[in-house]
Amino acid sequence: MGLTSSTYLISLILLLTIYYLIPKKIQWFVLLVFSIIFISFASNSWIVYLMILYGIGVTFFGAIFIENAKTDKRKNIYKILTILMVLAQLIALKYLDFFVITINGVSQIFGKNANLNHISMVAPIGISFYSLISMGYVIDVSRKTVKARKNIFKYMLYVLYFPQITSGPITRYSDMDNKLFEGHEFRFRNIVFGFQRIIWGFFKKLVITERVAIVVNTIFDNYTSYSGGYIIFGMICFAIQLYTDFSGCMDIVLGSSETLGIVLPENFETPFFSKSVSEYWRRWHITLGTWFKDYYFYPILKSNFIQNMTKKLKPIVGKKWSKKIPTYIGMFALWVTIGLWHGGNYTYLIGSGILHWFYMTFGEIFKPLFKKIAKTLKMNEEWPVYKLMQMIRTSLLVCIGFVFFRSSTVSQAVHMLGSIFVANWSMNIMTLGATKYDYLVLIFSVVLLIFVDILKTKYDIRKSIANQVVVFQYCIWICLIVGTLLFGLYGAGYDSSSFIYSKF
Repeated sequence: MGLTSSTYLISLILLLTIYYLIPKKIQWFVLLVFSIIFISFASNSWIVYLMILYGIGVTFFGAIFIENAKTDKRKNIYKILTILMVLAQLIALKYLDFFVITINGVSQIFGKNANLNHISMVAPIGISFYSLISMGYVIDVSRKTVKARKNIFKYMLYVLYFPQITSGPITRYSDMDNKLFEGHEFRFRNIVFGFQRIIWGFFKKLVITERVAIVVNTIFDNYTSYSGGYIIFGMICFAIQLYTDFSGCMDIVLGSSETLGIVLPENFETPFFSKSVSEYWRRWHITLGTWFKDYYFYPILKSNFIQNMTKKLKPIVGKKWSKKIPTYIGMFALWVTIGLWHGGNYTYLIGSGILHWFYMTFGEIFKPLFKKIAKTLKMNEEWPVYKLMQMIRTSLLVCIGFVFFRSSTVSQAVHMLGSIFVANWSMNIMTLGATKYDYLVLIFSVVLLIFVDILKTKYDIRKSIANQVVVFQYCIWICLIVGTLLFGLYGAGYDSSSFIYSKF
């Protein structure tokens, strides 16, 4: 049941009808049943259910043991064991083949041949997302910021809530407890605003993502045939594809939840308007960044290892660098983990991890130098042109990471980035699989997307439209619906039901 399918829309309307007709006290149970049905459509094996139940059972009972522990030592033991059991499943299902590839590669470097067979495992949909959600819950119980849930079915709904199970956002139990279980009155505004956001998500996915994917697939799948401007064009197109795919998915997810009266946290805040890579990551996949910051990075910085390192470095490098060096080491561990979270592949490790650590670390180290250069050149940091240059620079750096993210192998990414400098700037974009009609639709759609994102920085667009006369409101949304129906790509050759981040 893909999020952009007619089956999903019909099912959502049926759910809403039942949801608002039944007593509020059992609405949560209907959501649980629908979530299980939703997962069944996305799974092709009964074993997947056992895997999901394992993760839910481990964290549900682990949290209760943690809460009932008599001593801090016992509580920490329960917490560590619970998290290790969740990680064991995650590693077994997603990373065994990565370790096999690594061992085989290292053995060849030393003149040996381990020749281990590749391992292919079937992982439940959204396992990386609900693993973080459930581990965050366990940590919050250990920190006494939330109480352990005693009803396993209600806990199951929190973990498996159908809008967020495929691609997030990664929620906190403290934020979702009341929203999921308090019951909701029918509000026409929630229905209207929710479906408006769903429509915008459909437009991004069906009109932009699926169309620009034609160009991206042509270049990346035949990368040895392209160089120079083609590679840069492919980088930019993939950035558009990934952004519209993921943010479009979030629009559908958040809109679906809004129709039920349940507000999920935002995951995007116009990331390509960022003036630095660190700002970009505060705006892109927001809930992933805050999860790792709160549950992983800060505990690393507070660990005895980092604290002792800071003390030992102080007499050697001074107070300033004794704090910075351990922080950079902690950041390295953070970005390696984020890279691997995306998948067991070195392309993710580099493109979504280590490369961004490099950008942030050396950007921070050389920040005084950059400021000095800007001052020497008498460049005012408040100039719109200067800010635009920063945005373009940040976007280009991010796009380099996207080349690794999209490539099948590290060698492919390196080859593509190297071939940019080959002097072949005569381009014919009509040879990339898309037609003139496709490019015209893309240009109009991307300009519209940029215009909407600019407006989002200043206004709540849906509220602003709702304050206009009714005729204007209907014109806006009917045009968007008709535009999606007319210009969206469907049918053979287009996997409009699949979202890139759903495989994580």
